[in-house]
Amino acid sequence: MNKVEAIIRPERLTAVKDALAEAGFTGLNTVQVMGRGRQKGIVHQVRGGGTVAVDMLPKTKVELVVRDQDTERVVAIIIDACRTGEIGDGKIFVSPVSQVIRVRTGERGEAAI
Repeated sequence: MNKVEAIIRPERLTAVKDALAEAGFTGLNTVQVMGRGRQKGIVHQVRGGGTVAVDMLPKTKVELVVRDQDTERVVAIIIDACRTGEIGDGKIFVSPVSQVIRVRTGERGEAAI
C-alpha cells in the first residue's frame, strides 16, 4: 500500500475529486496548506503604487492510501486533473504504508482501505 500526497492549486480540487471518484477512488482527505516552491510567491500592487510580496501561497493537500498496483494510476489521474503547464501546479509524494486499520471494524491491510 502507498500513501499519495498531492499539493495542488485549490481551484483544481473539484477536478481531482471528480476524476478520482470516476475511477473508483472515493476515499481521500484534504487539508488547506500554505507553501512555496519554485514559484516563490507573487507580488501584489497596492494603493499608492506600492507592492506587497506574498511568499507563501494557499495550496490544498490531497491524501489517499491505495493498493500498490493502483499507485501509478492515481498519480496519473491527479496529474491529468491538475496540470496547467504553469509554475505552481504542485507536487505529488508517494510513501509506503505498512499498515491500515479500519477503526469501526478492526479490518487490517487492503481490506481497510
